[in-house]
Amino acid sequence: QVQLVESGGGLVQPGGSLRLSCAASGFQFNAYPMNWYRQVPGKERVRVARISAPGGVRTYDDSVKGRFTIFRDNVQYTVDLQMDNLKPEDTAVYYCNVLLGADVDYWGQGTQVSVSS
Repeated sequence: QVQLVESGGGLVQPGGSLRLSCAASGFQFNAYPMNWYRQVPGKERVRVARISAPGGVRTYDDSVKGRFTIFRDNVQYTVDLQMDNLKPEDTAVYYCNVLLGADVDYWGQGTQVSVSS
């Protein structure tokens, strides 16, 4: 049974940092790219970061490039998102995601990140 469990969200001031973590289980973690998405109410979910399997290539949405870094640990089966220099527009629910095959998408429950002074 595939499970993705996010943690690490919270409230932070503009310019601050947070690190999100996603614990994965139920599939061969090191064989699949992993993604972080975010969603604000009334808008579509947007992918902000992706890391290849086993981990040599990272891609980012332009809105977070240079501020966010995605990491994976293929022993602990975790994928983290380090978020620095946070801005109010980064406020969203953040989701961990893996695509295991055509139309076989798994999501975590999401973790809220709020950036406000």
